[in-house]
Amino acid sequence: MQKELGLKNIYVKQRGMTFIGLVLVIAAVIFLAVLGMKITPAYIEFASVKKAIQRLAEDPAFNEMGKKEIIQAFNKSAEVGYITVIKGNDLIIEKGQSGNVVTAEYQVTIPIVANASVLLDFSATTAK
Repeated sequence: MQKELGLKNIYVKQRGMTFIGLVLVIAAVIFLAVLGMKITPAYIEFASVKKAIQRLAEDPAFNEMGKKEIIQAFNKSAEVGYITVIKGNDLIIEKGQSGNVVTAEYQVTIPIVANASVLLDFSATTAK
């Protein structure tokens, strides 16, 4: 009789996501979103550090500047760019073959949950 009515597969296996699967997916998405929101400001500040160092390198008098002048110029850029993770005194300033080379290397530790943290290493330089 089923064949006559065209009801060949009445009991088709259901497909889809279970409630627990849905909850796990939502929890993973929320965790990744929170992680992104906590890490993004560190990368934005690193972009500001890179811009400040590039501005230094583009200065026509950069290769004639002394260490103190480079530190002061960076500190001025840092103040304008709201850079708080590194100061001019933390810069590595060396004399290269083609002139001054300024490098900024620092780490940022971001607490995530309880005793779990993320450690980010940043490095920017004027060397090409």
